[in-house]
Amino acid sequence: MPTLAIIGAGSNLGAAVARRFAQEGFSVGLVSRNVGRTRQLAETLQAEGIEARGYTADVRRPASIREALDAISADLGPIDVLQYSPLPAKEYLRPVLETTVEDLQPALEFSILGPLAAVHHVTQHMRFLGGGTVLLVNGGSAVRPVAKFAGTSVAFAGESALGQMLHEALAPDDIHVGQLIIPGSIEPGHPRKDPEVLAELLWTMHRDHGDFRVFAQDLDAE
Repeated sequence: MPTLAIIGAGSNLGAAVARRFAQEGFSVGLVSRNVGRTRQLAETLQAEGIEARGYTADVRRPASIREALDAISADLGPIDVLQYSPLPAKEYLRPVLETTVEDLQPALEFSILGPLAAVHHVTQHMRFLGGGTVLLVNGGSAVRPVAKFAGTSVAFAGESALGQMLHEALAPDDIHVGQLIIPGSIEPGHPRKDPEVLAELLWTMHRDHGDFRVFAQDLDAE
C-alpha cells in the first residue's frame, strides 16, 4: 500500500486530500503541531475505513519533522507522496514596514527550512523506490507579493524558488515536485477552491507529474 504524508494536516484541505488519495489505495500519515486534533482527524478517517494515523511535529524544528516522517515510514511504509501545507501563523501576516528581522526569521524557518528538511528526508526513500511526489501548497503571495502580508510574501517566494529548483533537480529520478497556488482562501462550496476540488487537483498533479506550478484559479479572480 503506498503512503501519503501530509505535513500541516487539518480538517479542511488535509482531510479532503487524505480521502482522495485513500480512494486510490493510499494509507495516510497526518502531521501537525496539535497532536490531539491530528489524532482526532485520524480516528474520523479510520471510521471511514481509511488507514490513517496522526503524528506531531513543529515544522520550525527540522529534527521534529524527520522524527515524524520516520514514524510514518515505520508504521505505514515508505512515503511515496509528501504534501507540505501547514497554515502560516498570524505573526507572519504583518505589513512590510512593521516586519522586523525577528518577525521574518520564523516565517523563513516555516516556509523554507521546514520543507527543505522534509524533502531531503523523504527523497532518500523515493530514489530507492524509483520515484515519488512532493506537493507544496501556497497562497497567492508566493507569486505576487502583498505588502500587508510581508512575512508570507517573502517566505512563500523563497519556498517557490526552492521548489522550482527541486522540481528540475529531482526530475531525472522520476520524483515530481509540484506547487499548488491557492489565491485567497480555501472556500467550501467554491467551484475552484472547495477542499474536494483542490484535493482532486492535487491528485492530478501527483498522477500526471506535469508542470511545477498549478493555479487553483487566476490570481485576479480572488
